[in-house]
Amino acid sequence: MIDGLLTTAFTAFGAPTTWAELLGFATGVVNVWLLVRRHILNWPVGILNVVLLMVVFWSAGLYADAGLQIVYILLGLYGWWAWLSGGERHAGLTVRTTTTGEWTGLAVAGAVLTAALWLFLDRLTGSTVPLADAVTTALSLLATYGQTRKLVESWWLWIAADLIYIPLYGYKELWLTAILYVAFLTLCVLGLRTWRAALPAPATVPA
Repeated sequence: MIDGLLTTAFTAFGAPTTWAELLGFATGVVNVWLLVRRHILNWPVGILNVVLLMVVFWSAGLYADAGLQIVYILLGLYGWWAWLSGGERHAGLTVRTTTTGEWTGLAVAGAVLTAALWLFLDRLTGSTVPLADAVTTALSLLATYGQTRKLVESWWLWIAADLIYIPLYGYKELWLTAILYVAFLTLCVLGLRTWRAALPAPATVPA
């Protein structure tokens, strides 16, 4: 099955595009579109998307991104459960802003993740882009966690990651995936605006 996914579907910009990359493109667009709309089906579609991208990234030597997809599956399952138990059936999980304490925790986690992944990729793997791979991995994990909690600023983390992913995938000649992340970037801006509009109105103090 994996061999079939790695066969060439068509050639783009002089480089072969596999079926895994093509299907990853399609499921990725659907996933982010559903996420912008805060639809619960974004989680199962997202899990399918990361399985496909795991195959693409591993075959391209982007080992941190490939390993990241396993964590995405776990976060996807958690997000699916959290939205069902706290957002869809109950009123407990709503779109909100990130607290100062959460930002502090995210910043520390991001710095530790980036440093650890950079050292691991640089010394123990054949990654040709260890720093970029580490930074995007850390940003993506933090953004995904933020979306499991419906933190509106998680979109900013995705925007930052996408701005690095686009030239990175172009460098790796994963042109369809690079185009996908241009679409992701556009959807992230839309998602930021949509989630901001969904924030609860501030309480008014009676005159």
